[in-house]
Amino acid sequence: MEKLILIAGPCVVESEEITLHIAREVVRLGAEYDMDLIFKASYRKANRTRGDSFIGIGDKEALEILAKVRKMFGVRVTTDIHSPEEAMLAAEYVDVLQIPAFLCRQTDLLVAAGSTGRTVNIKKGQFASAGTMDYAVDKVRASGNNDVMLTERGTFFGYNDLVVDMRNIPLMKKAGIPVIVDITHSLQQPNQPAGFSGGNPEMIETIGKCAVAAGADGIFLETHPRPAEALSDAMSMLPLDRLEDLLRKLTSIRKALS
Repeated sequence: MEKLILIAGPCVVESEEITLHIAREVVRLGAEYDMDLIFKASYRKANRTRGDSFIGIGDKEALEILAKVRKMFGVRVTTDIHSPEEAMLAAEYVDVLQIPAFLCRQTDLLVAAGSTGRTVNIKKGQFASAGTMDYAVDKVRASGNNDVMLTERGTFFGYNDLVVDMRNIPLMKKAGIPVIVDITHSLQQPNQPAGFSGGNPEMIETIGKCAVAAGADGIFLETHPRPAEALSDAMSMLPLDRLEDLLRKLTSIRKALS
C-alpha cells in the first residue's frame, strides 16, 4: 500500500516566522508517521466574503516564503491559484497547484495549471457530483499533464453548512488518480451573517477516520498553533498541538487496511 498523502499547513502565509514554525512541526510528524507530505499555505486569499478580510502579505513575499519551506525542509509545497496568470507565477515557487472548489469548472484555469507541468490538485466543487469531476480531470490531461489529484471537500447542504458523502471517494477513484479528503474545509459553515465562515472543528477526527477507512489516498487539513488568532479560516483549523494524535490514529487505520 502506498504512503498516506498528507497535505497540511496554515490557511494562508501570515508571516515567515509562523509559516516556518508550522512547517517544522508538520515535516517532523510527516516523517515520523511515514507520510507523503505536501506542505500547504495560500500565498493569497482571493475568495473572501467580506472586502475587508485579510488576503495576504503580498504575492512575491508569500511565494518566496513557500519556496524557503521547500528548500529548507526538502518537501513538496502547494498553494491555490485563481487565474491562468497565477498558474505560471506560482509554478515558479511550488510543486503542486491547487484549484479551489469554486473554480473547478474554469477551463482556462485548469488548462493553464496543467500546462505548467506541476501536479494539479483539483478540489471538488461544493455544487458538483463525483462523476462530473472526470471532466475537470480531462481538461488538465488535455494539456498533456497526467499528474492530477482530486480532493473531496464537502457538498452544500441547505444554508450555511456542508455534508461529506464518503461515497465520493470510491467514485472519484475510478479516474485512476489519488483522491484526497479535505477534513477541515469539509467542516466549514460558509457565508455566516458576520461575513466569514464558521466551522465544526471538533468533528475533524471523525471525518478523518471515515475518510481513511473509506479508502482515501490522503488527507488535507489546515493547522495553526493558535487557530483563534489565525487571519483566515480561524473557525475550522486544527490546533497544531493536536496534529500528532490525529496522525497516529489515521495511520493506524491505514495499516489495518493493508
